[in-house]
Amino acid sequence: MVNRMPPLSRRALLQGGLGLGALAAFGAPGIRALGASDTIASDQYFIFCYFQGGWDLLLSLDPRDPAIFRNDTRKLTGIQTGFELLPSSASLVRTSADDMVFGPYIGALADHADKLVVVRGMSMDTLTHEVGRRRFLTGRPPAGLQAQGSSLATILASYLGKDDPVPQLSVMVESYNVGFPTYSSAIRVTSVDDLLRALRVNPNALGTPDQAAIDTLLAQVRDCETVRRSDFYRSSLEFRAAAQSLVRLGLDGRFDFAAATPEMEALRDHYGIDPTDLRSSPAQGAAAVQAITSGISRCVSIQAAGALDSHGPEWASAHGPRLQDGFDLIAAIASDLESREFKATGESWLDHTTIVGFSEFGRTPLVNSSGGRDHYLHNAAVMLGGGLRGGRVIGKSSDVGMAPTPLDLTTGALDPGGQIVKPEHLFRAILQHHGIQDDVGDYRADPLSALYT
Repeated sequence: MVNRMPPLSRRALLQGGLGLGALAAFGAPGIRALGASDTIASDQYFIFCYFQGGWDLLLSLDPRDPAIFRNDTRKLTGIQTGFELLPSSASLVRTSADDMVFGPYIGALADHADKLVVVRGMSMDTLTHEVGRRRFLTGRPPAGLQAQGSSLATILASYLGKDDPVPQLSVMVESYNVGFPTYSSAIRVTSVDDLLRALRVNPNALGTPDQAAIDTLLAQVRDCETVRRSDFYRSSLEFRAAAQSLVRLGLDGRFDFAAATPEMEALRDHYGIDPTDLRSSPAQGAAAVQAITSGISRCVSIQAAGALDSHGPEWASAHGPRLQDGFDLIAAIASDLESREFKATGESWLDHTTIVGFSEFGRTPLVNSSGGRDHYLHNAAVMLGGGLRGGRVIGKSSDVGMAPTPLDLTTGALDPGGQIVKPEHLFRAILQHHGIQDDVGDYRADPLSALYT
């Protein structure tokens, strides 16, 4: 068995320095105080896995049987599986779980079917990458291309992560904070290499006397009346203090996947990490689990797959394998979390960590004249862990054109008089299930309660 580094304790964090939680006092005033009816599930964590570019749901989460949806009927159904354009081994993946039929590139995630909740028949109301991405991150329609509202990860980090060194970590994924405490804003990096640089002492750092002189000068600046009246200057100085404190905690060893240690060797083998490429999605996945299980972060966002914007012939050759890489990564994250005991409780870290896989929208159900697929309004999401009752599909896209279909948000049953599911319905359900009852994200939508019932 690999000897994993022990999780950080609250005492260790306080002894190590202020941490990012020190910024709580500088939080924006918009954060809602907890009500008497709120009971926050403080032992919960979250990993968000972004599939960049718009995923093909017929190849993955929302397939159709090519024996029924044939090329000779595509003008009637508006659906073309395109399986005949793929390698000859491409076929549907069937599981033992009810309604769990997947496309040929679902990969190892199918092995976790009994834990999955797949939401189908969603609508994004957009064909634009930036709008769809920001809509799923915040649960609110952007104004033009500009995000309106906070990322779900920010809201969760604000309620759950005050005492964590990095309440929210985001690798190659946007993050937004409007009205929540500063400490819940994401530390955003473009790779695990960037994260390591942020956590390590700069080898070119100034010597102690020079640094002390600068600290004295900055302390004088901080006490200046002009600075005390400026939110910008105050936040800059607070962030600097928090960054210094973070480096003093010595957290970089948790993410040094190139290190010649048994723990890092086991992680490289499990995720398939190339130690010379810490920008890769496998490295991001391993970093997410390390950050969560070490007590460093409450919410982590990563890019599980990229380059999915396949409008041309690359769709047949490259889109599916890229999708599968992302689903394989979610499966690796899930199995890693499941193998680790949660704080001597007899439960696993997967029992306490919700994984959400998402993309900005789906791709057209018909192959275009260039041999690829274009942007489409419909979407899906996949979730597992965190107390979800798995082995279920909620919602459906129509069998004509794969249009979003209304359902009853409470039961999940299809209902012509119900509502079309959108990200905000998922977000309300997640927040409510974890004890946040009011509409703190200003979603103005009812929860998809069927996720948890």
